[in-house]
Amino acid sequence: MKISIITVCYNSSNTIEKTILSVKNQTHKNIEYIIVDGNSKDQTLAIIQKYKEVVSKWISEPDRGLYDAMNKGIAMASGDLIGILNSDDVFNSTFVIEEIVDFHEKYDVDASIGNIVQRKENGKIVRLYSSKYWNPEKLRIGFMPPHPSIFFKKGLFPRLGVYDLGFKIGADYELITRFFIKNKISWKYSGIVTTSMLVGGLSSSGSSSYKLITKEIQKALTMNGILFSPLMIKMRFFWKLFGFLKK
Repeated sequence: MKISIITVCYNSSNTIEKTILSVKNQTHKNIEYIIVDGNSKDQTLAIIQKYKEVVSKWISEPDRGLYDAMNKGIAMASGDLIGILNSDDVFNSTFVIEEIVDFHEKYDVDASIGNIVQRKENGKIVRLYSSKYWNPEKLRIGFMPPHPSIFFKKGLFPRLGVYDLGFKIGADYELITRFFIKNKISWKYSGIVTTSMLVGGLSSSGSSSYKLITKEIQKALTMNGILFSPLMIKMRFFWKLFGFLKK
């Protein structure tokens, strides 16, 4: 089974080499590794060119943001499955893609969802972000599985569409809503910890980001004709905290 991994980057010279090496070191070798660069001005391109045996396809050109770049990567992909690996993240182990392949060969589903760990720059793990108790109905109250833990069948994108560029930080939420609730794709929880993710991404820092993603979650649900409670979505932080304390 061929797996397409897409990394989107811009001026990522401080982190991109670790990301590339985590792909290089995977035990499963039938990987199509695609890097979409937003016309970096630092040493990112030099690092990419250093690993020609790992990077199957890459482009460097201006784009309209993160999701536009992801869409370019999807258009370039030819694998059976597609996964996203951010430019400051790494696979959690050398066996991740092998485990994903084994899972999808065992279960013929449109998508698998798993877990990620979040870490500080010093490597200390601060959180396990698990999908174990997630189901699509939780999208109605503001909960989605960790985006980097999801592996989609390639054929879903031509049929159901790609990331909507009308969103600043919530296009992944909208796509997951469109795929999992509106179109009821088949899926299964893999239990695999796919990714070690650096804390502090665009959609995970600060009150202004919280307000923006809250607005975009409601927009995503409305666009797809999904009934929801605006109050539950606004209060989702407290439901998360309650769930953590309950555990």
